[in-house]
Amino acid sequence: MKEIALARIAHGRSGDKGDTVNCGIIARRPEYYSVIAEQVTAERVRDHFGAFCKGTVRRYDLPKIHAFNFVLTQSLGGGGTSSLRIDPQGKTYASALMRMKVLVPDGWDV
Repeated sequence: MKEIALARIAHGRSGDKGDTVNCGIIARRPEYYSVIAEQVTAERVRDHFGAFCKGTVRRYDLPKIHAFNFVLTQSLGGGGTSSLRIDPQGKTYASALMRMKVLVPDGWDV
């Protein structure tokens, strides 16, 4: 097995509504779906964001399109109009999640 960034086997989009972030993660190939399902859990996503996620993380599986939707609550310092952060938006969260490390078989050309 070799360790790679999630971005090598998936891509994602994210956005926000108030203090909640939505991250959609899509496998680049159908065979990558099971690796993501096994390793990119709600708990790992919460740990990955650390102090940025003060609420819960819920994962929704979308197997027919080889994707996942993660909803992170209390993750934007109150949201766009309440936060003291310079950029209190959720649009960059999917990019940050793409840095998470996953293990894939040595034979995969990724």
